[in-house]
Amino acid sequence: MKLEDKKADYKKGKWTTKQIAIMAIFIALSVVGAFIKIPSPIGSIGLDSAPGYFSAVAFGPLIGGIVIAIGHLISGAVVGFPLTIPIHIGIAVGMALIAWVFYILGRKGIIGLIAGVIVCSLLNSFALGVLLLPIGGKALYVSMIVPLLVASAVNLVIAAIAYYALRNSTLLK
Repeated sequence: MKLEDKKADYKKGKWTTKQIAIMAIFIALSVVGAFIKIPSPIGSIGLDSAPGYFSAVAFGPLIGGIVIAIGHLISGAVVGFPLTIPIHIGIAVGMALIAWVFYILGRKGIIGLIAGVIVCSLLNSFALGVLLLPIGGKALYVSMIVPLLVASAVNLVIAAIAYYALRNSTLLK
C-alpha cells in the first residue's frame, strides 16, 4: 500500500488507528474527570470536559466534539441523568459545538486561547443553560449560571494551559 492510498482513505472519512486511540485515551480521562464534581444544584457538573476541549484544539473539532459529548454523557450517567436523558443529549451536542468554537479561537495563539476560554465559558453557562428552562424554569436556569460558569472556566483553563504547554511538542504532531 502506498502512502497516497492512505491519504485517499482518510479523505473518504475513514478513521485512523491513531485517531481512535486518541479518542479512547481522552474519553478515559473524561471518565476520571466525571468523578470530580463541582458543587451545584443538580450534581452532574464535573471536570469531564477538559479532555474534550484539549482534544478539540490539539487534534481537531471532530475528535474533540466526540470526546466532550461522550464525556458529558458519562458525567451525567454517574449521577443518574438528573436532567433526563434527552436534555443531557442536547447538552452533549451543545458542548461539542462549543468545543468547535474553542478549536477556532484556540488556534490563534495565546490571545485566541484566552478569548476561547472566555467566550466558551460564557456560551457553556448562559447558552447551554437555556436547555434547563423546560425542566426547572427560570429558577433552575439562574441557580445554575454560577456553577456552570465556574466549571466551564476551570475545564477550559486546564485545556488551554495543557495545549499551550504542548503545542510545539511532537506529541501533537
